[in-house]
Amino acid sequence: MRINNITYITLLFLFVQISFAQKAVPKEISGQIFEQSTAVEGVNIINNTTQVTAVSDENGMFSLVIKEGDVLVFSAVNLEALKRRITAEDMNATLLQIKMTAKEIELKEVVVNENANITAENLGIIPYGQKKYTPAERKVYTATSTSVDKLLNKISGRTAMLKKEVNVEKKEMLFAKMEYLFDENYYTERLKIPTQDIKGFQLYCVDDAEFAVSLNTKNKTMSMFLITDLARKYLIILENEK
Repeated sequence: MRINNITYITLLFLFVQISFAQKAVPKEISGQIFEQSTAVEGVNIINNTTQVTAVSDENGMFSLVIKEGDVLVFSAVNLEALKRRITAEDMNATLLQIKMTAKEIELKEVVVNENANITAENLGIIPYGQKKYTPAERKVYTATSTSVDKLLNKISGRTAMLKKEVNVEKKEMLFAKMEYLFDENYYTERLKIPTQDIKGFQLYCVDDAEFAVSLNTKNKTMSMFLITDLARKYLIILENEK
């Protein structure tokens, strides 16, 4: 009876080992990374168990050799880091889908005047809450402030010209924000924009209403996602022009 017990325990031990070995067989899997509904390029993936790494492509796709129980770590500059322990279900999946979350990053402020508390309102020069005009906007306001001015300037086309100046001025401000937010390496290495086409690409970006809003509201995360899609479209335009 004692021999039978030992044999039973031995067989059970071997069965457990075989079962575990079968589950732990490494396998190459494919995956795709999303932020909301957008595929994300340039995400670094590392298998913490084997230290093998991969990077997602322009469609958010990656492939990696893993086994059940491995821990994958996903990271990118503009995304929250994510850890994922591989399960048996993951091993049997046709495509491993990874959902990541964008970081909330505020744009750095540029200090133009250290004496920020000394303003025209605080000095009593103008009332609080009064609209402030840029130089180009002041010209438009002056040109359209009275009915006679409106009529004469409409006939001469001066109002239309001044409004164009306002648009140019706004674009110049957006250009300045882009130059502060993204350096040249970001365009060439991350977005794959040729050096000689960076200025043209910046003009293409500031003409996009949604991207302009993201710059004006200092939403860096949204700006980074939008500029990636704009870069893809701009590269297609460059390719078609060849």
